Amino acid sequence: MAEFKHGTMNIEQQEKTFHGFVKGAMWLAGIVIAVLIFLAVFNS
Repeated sequence: MAEFKHGTMNIEQQEKTFHGFVKGAMWLAGIVIAVLIFLAVFNS
């Protein structure tokens, strides 16, 4: 079995994917909040 050395794996692709996921989640949360505010203001 190969010897494992902590911190030697290239994680550049995982970091890009994670940052994309966080960015998308933030956009989605902002849109949902905007829709809820719109419904609260104009549905009364």
